[in-house]
This record gives sequence, structure tokens and C-alpha cells, in this order.
Amino acid sequence: MSAVSIDPSADPQRPLVSAQAVALFAMATLAERRDADTESHLLRMQGYIQVLAEALRAVPALAPLLSPEYVAHLVQCVLVYDIGTLAIPERVLLKPGRYDAEERSIMQSHTVRGFQALERAAQTCGGSDDWLQVAQEMTLSHHEHWDGQGYPQQLAGNAIPLSARILAVADAYDAMITHKVYKAGVSHSQAVAQISAQRGSQFDPQVVDAFLERAADIAQLAQRYADTEDDLQRKMETMAESIAEQIVM
Repeated sequence: MSAVSIDPSADPQRPLVSAQAVALFAMATLAERRDADTESHLLRMQGYIQVLAEALRAVPALAPLLSPEYVAHLVQCVLVYDIGTLAIPERVLLKPGRYDAEERSIMQSHTVRGFQALERAAQTCGGSDDWLQVAQEMTLSHHEHWDGQGYPQQLAGNAIPLSARILAVADAYDAMITHKVYKAGVSHSQAVAQISAQRGSQFDPQVVDAFLERAADIAQLAQRYADTEDDLQRKMETMAESIAEQIVM
């Protein structure tokens, strides 16, 4: 099996490392740390997205959509897909147990809040482009389900943007395998089984098929960019700081 290579700042029209790419990664890192996550999570997500997009090029109906430029947008835009969590109170964002109905509604609003933030930024800056459209799609729709039971718009099937359908599988897999402060992650094989079980219900069947086809490469990426003991320690410190702040308030 050949090594999987990812380019976090991939864009055919720009240098491999640009000020924009660095700033974007820095902003995304701050958002992830507030969510008690890590830079490694971002690298894993970029890798998963690239691998899945490459596999989906074999699907005749999708190949014209998955141009090198579009895939580059996907890889870069995944950095901002959870930006809406910045607007979620830490008492909800970092709660270790199950959400009640109100808390669930607040947490689910991160999709709309992130989309609205990108929309306002576009209006303020006076324009839009393909990159921004992909970023908005991924941010708003990555929790939609193939069967229409997701949120925030209850979209179903191909009404869900392709970018969000790819992201949904990558995001679910990484959430399953990642160790949290309050729970251990599952094994790669267990995560693969759970993704497969949701084929055609939560996830786009074609994306699941691509995921299963490239499961070995996905596992390689998960291992290469796995969280370290230091990462877990930082997660614990973030959680402790949040709890302390809530007690003071």
C-alpha cells in the first residue's frame, strides 16, 4: 500500500504555503481547541476528504464534479466546517453527558451559525467565489442525513451538497475513533462497521462505498495524525478550565 500524501493548503492557483492558508489553519486551530480538539484532527480530516474525493472520481456521474480544483477547495474548506461552534456556550459545547432537548437545539445551531458567519463575511468583503460556496455548503449541511433525518434543513439524497455528503462520512469516522476526555474512541474496524451499517440511511451509499474501498488508506491517515498523549492532556486542561470558569460564573 502506498503512503497517502495530503497537501493542507492545496490550491492549483496558489503557492503550496500561502499567508491565507496559514491564517485559515490558525483560525481553525483556535476553534478546534475550544472544542477540546487538536490540530491533528484537522490534518486527519483533510486527508480523509482527499482520499474519499479521489475514490469517488471512479463514479461516472460524479467524476465531472470532482475536478482537481474542486477537490482542492474541499481539502481547504474542511478547515472551517465547524466554525459555528465558536458561537456555542462552553457549558453545552464541552458537556460530557447527554444533551437535554434545549442543549441539543443549541448545539445543532452551530451549522446555521457557521453558515451565517461566512455569509456575513462575504457581504462585508463584497463578493463570493467557488471556495466560499463550498465552505458554506460544508458548514451548513454536514449533519444532513441521506434519508432526510438530519439537520438543519432535513435535506435528503442528492439535495444534500456533494461536499457535505463526503464530509459527513469523514467527520463521523473521526468522531468515532478519537479519544475524548470523557470516553474512549472505538477501533478502526468498529468505526468501519458502523459507517457501513448506516449506508443509505445516514450516509450517501456511494460515499460509503468509496470509504470502504479506501479503508486501509483512511486507517493509515488516522494513525499518522493520531492524537498524542500531550494532545489528550491539553484536552483535559481545556475541559478543566471550562468547568472552573462556569463555577466562578
